Amino acid sequence: MDPPVVRVPKVGQALGMVVFRRRFLMSLRDRHGPTFVLDVPPFGRTLVVSDPTRLKQLFTASPELAGTPQPNLSRMLGGGSIFGLDGEPHRLRRKLLVPPFHGKRMQAYAGLIEEEFRKEAETWPVGQEFATLTPFMRITLNVILRAVFGAGGAELEELREKLPIFVTYGSRMAVVPFKERSIGPWNPWRKLREHRAAYDGIVQRLIERAREEPGDDILSMMLQSRYEDGAPMSDAHVRDELLTLLAAGHETTATTLAWAMERLTRHPAALHALVDDLDQGGTDLLAATILELQRTRPVVLNTARKVRADGLVIEGFEVPKGWTVLAGIDLVQNDPEAFPDPERFDPGRFVGVKPATYAWIPFGGGTRRCVGAAFANLELTVVLRTLLRDFELRTTSAPDERWHSRGVAYAPHQGGRVVVNRRRRRQTHTEGARMEVGA
Repeated sequence: MDPPVVRVPKVGQALGMVVFRRRFLMSLRDRHGPTFVLDVPPFGRTLVVSDPTRLKQLFTASPELAGTPQPNLSRMLGGGSIFGLDGEPHRLRRKLLVPPFHGKRMQAYAGLIEEEFRKEAETWPVGQEFATLTPFMRITLNVILRAVFGAGGAELEELREKLPIFVTYGSRMAVVPFKERSIGPWNPWRKLREHRAAYDGIVQRLIERAREEPGDDILSMMLQSRYEDGAPMSDAHVRDELLTLLAAGHETTATTLAWAMERLTRHPAALHALVDDLDQGGTDLLAATILELQRTRPVVLNTARKVRADGLVIEGFEVPKGWTVLAGIDLVQNDPEAFPDPERFDPGRFVGVKPATYAWIPFGGGTRRCVGAAFANLELTVVLRTLLRDFELRTTSAPDERWHSRGVAYAPHQGGRVVVNRRRRRQTHTEGARMEVGA
């Protein structure tokens, strides 16, 4: 049976997707069910899917059938970014990008993350309410800059200043639903190109320095990596991939941390249980809390595929070549069939339970699942663990912070406001065990 078609003018659909995306898609899901058809500029006919069965069919389809849609984040990140690649080039590039985010290297980043958190937290106004999104942005930006480039220097200071402005502007431009064009005397893409040119100049200097003096950072690993035929990545593609890591590697994680402050301060039982568990040396409840944060407050609401050839069948419907298929991340993660009472913030639902592969998809799925997912989870784990051991969060009965679009990412509207006080450090179970052994 063919899926229902949304009978709203194209202009109305474009407005809904750009300005009211979450509410717009939720209302359509409630009216039409888990699958429906939009006609949205610039993607055209778009099949929206939001249940695990259909999502599995989409994510397990071959890249020859369903590839990356255009335009996408490559408008900001560059055509040589993994976001701009498809099929075999995407597979080969992904193979080069995986090593820095696995194995022993991941654990080496933990100390760096804790150090950057504590340095930033020294500036927090204890006892006064403040928005956490900006401080978390500084923490995650410093972490990814140090992981990518190693030691500091003038270039890193330039990137600390310029990158947040570039990423914020580029994120907003990435969701503009039409191709590049001037609007009278105003061309918003010209400004994007100027930001990009400044970034390229800074990073090219860092590339040349890393060739002369290679280190153990991600940039050096990229320059030393080789494709299966022995060829290296071009400098242009290295710059594109580094921008992908820098942009995606700090904004999304910082936003999730701000949502963590918003959720935990409004759920005292969950907060107190988590603090008690951490004080006893536990890890499972923190992992479950992060899973529930990513389920209830996904930073990115959708991911998409472009149908490249005939033969993609989703729940009995053959999706025509040229259509786009939109995977509703927020929709499926709020599906009561997949998660009973989905509006409830309940970390306990994930204690000792792994989320279903195609119902919990904050990092996307299939061959295009986020390469940096493990790094993001490490940052979330280290920052939240350190924060809750060092600080006491004041709970609140204030209304939930509204969802606010920053372009690609959705953040708490007030920036995850919180009041913190320094804790008197209680002896943890692990520390007690060490003291007994020492005695």
